[in-house]
Amino acid sequence: MDKHALLQAIIATLEENVRTLERAAQTAYEAATAEENIAENKYDTLSLEASYLATGQARRTAEIRQALLAFRQLALRGYDPARGIQVSQLIELEDAQGAARLVFLGPEGAGLNITLAGRQVTVITPRSPLGQQLLGKRPDDEVRLSIGATAQCLSIVEVT
Repeated sequence: MDKHALLQAIIATLEENVRTLERAAQTAYEAATAEENIAENKYDTLSLEASYLATGQARRTAEIRQALLAFRQLALRGYDPARGIQVSQLIELEDAQGAARLVFLGPEGAGLNITLAGRQVTVITPRSPLGQQLLGKRPDDEVRLSIGATAQCLSIVEVT
């Protein structure tokens, strides 16, 4: 898979997310400040709720902008066996049943799912439990992923 195309797809997705959230925040702000939504009594909280929503959406927009900036500045590096897995690497993992998954170790944007060339790639960060385990590992190493009470062993198949 072409990491440059993946990086561009991540940036495009983050840009779209920023635009969507900006529109939503603006709509919530307008609802919070609309004259018809001014509270008439202490139980009339529509304006207050809309202002909380606008504030939350503005914070989320700022987080996505930060992720966008980090990805725009990201220098893609090839895999160096001496250093092991590092940020900007695409990792193919396989579970015990042979099911494969692709993860991209990015600086931000954890949980973002990108479909490229018919394959889904999940963005993870070094701060995530899986990202922490992958740092410095090499192909044929294994990592253990715990989800609730369930633990899963994943083999590192390929790193680019």
